[in-house]
Amino acid sequence: MTGWDQESILEQIRNAPNETALEVLRIGLLGKSGTITALLKTLGGMSPEERTEKAPAIQGLRAAVSDAIAERKEALDSAALDAKLASETLDMSLPMGGGRQGSVHPVSQVLDELAEIFADLGFAVASGPEIEDDWHNFTALNIPETHPARAMHDTFYFPEVEGEDHRMLLRTHTSPVQIRTLTKQKPPVRIIAPGRVYRSDSDATHTPMFHQIEGLVIDKGIHLGHLRWTLETFLKAFFEREDIVLRLRPSYFPFTEPSVEVDVGYSIEKGRRVIGGSEGWMEVLGSGMVHPKVIEACGLDPAEYQGFAFGTGVDRLAMLKYGMDDLRAFFDGDMRWLRHYGFRALDVPTLSGGVGA
Repeated sequence: MTGWDQESILEQIRNAPNETALEVLRIGLLGKSGTITALLKTLGGMSPEERTEKAPAIQGLRAAVSDAIAERKEALDSAALDAKLASETLDMSLPMGGGRQGSVHPVSQVLDELAEIFADLGFAVASGPEIEDDWHNFTALNIPETHPARAMHDTFYFPEVEGEDHRMLLRTHTSPVQIRTLTKQKPPVRIIAPGRVYRSDSDATHTPMFHQIEGLVIDKGIHLGHLRWTLETFLKAFFEREDIVLRLRPSYFPFTEPSVEVDVGYSIEKGRRVIGGSEGWMEVLGSGMVHPKVIEACGLDPAEYQGFAFGTGVDRLAMLKYGMDDLRAFFDGDMRWLRHYGFRALDVPTLSGGVGA
């Protein structure tokens, strides 16, 4: 190491003006013919005593030089990036290039529209796991063991695990989010729960995976009139028409009592069914007053609290609003379909400007 001053070497590295100069120093010090490499090679010809004395200093020099080079390179890279960012400008008002452009999937667009509408009505957005246990997915929702919805042909179950109290499955609806919310949050509760759900079914109007949105209101003094007003206000905002007419039909769901199917009136325009008017009726969602057993399962007193719930398919809403015929096309990944039905990234839905594209 005679004639080499470690501090002097490190000073040269710290003062390297650019990456080229730094690379020259690195090769001269640590390259195959570098000075420090040559010093390391001399260790083989030393006696054990000499090696014990000089090896730590040589190896320490190599480590210090390696660290200093890495530190200087990082500083030079950071300075170059800062200079590049300072010199570049981007005019956001310029049109996009003529190449391929991304687009927003209709499901994503409709989810944004729904969130915007219900936020204006005072609803928060809640979420939950897609892999659920059967208590949250069925039992807490007053769905008995013998109910057809639990059958293997409808539900994707995971293999049973010894020692587990509840069997795991892919959730068949977003209603478990309602249970999870009610067990953690005290009323009043006003939420929507959008998300992916899974059922063993596939045809032009059904797919094994689809998107659903459910709404839940729990408070004191809630009745069916509140449900009807909420659904009517929501559908008018979503379809952006004032001539929306609803028809409520008695139905049955294990988790609501009474339960109602909701039909919306449609008109025939240019040979197609268009939501609005009352030339015919089309079912769009299911709803009802939350069953007292569901309220009890969440630790609440049904004599004190009441509520309503509703649910519908997001993909179905997209089909009705934007004139799509086959649900399976939503998941085919066909870019031609997406270019036809997709939305620009800047088509952000707002109630003031309209939620449609």
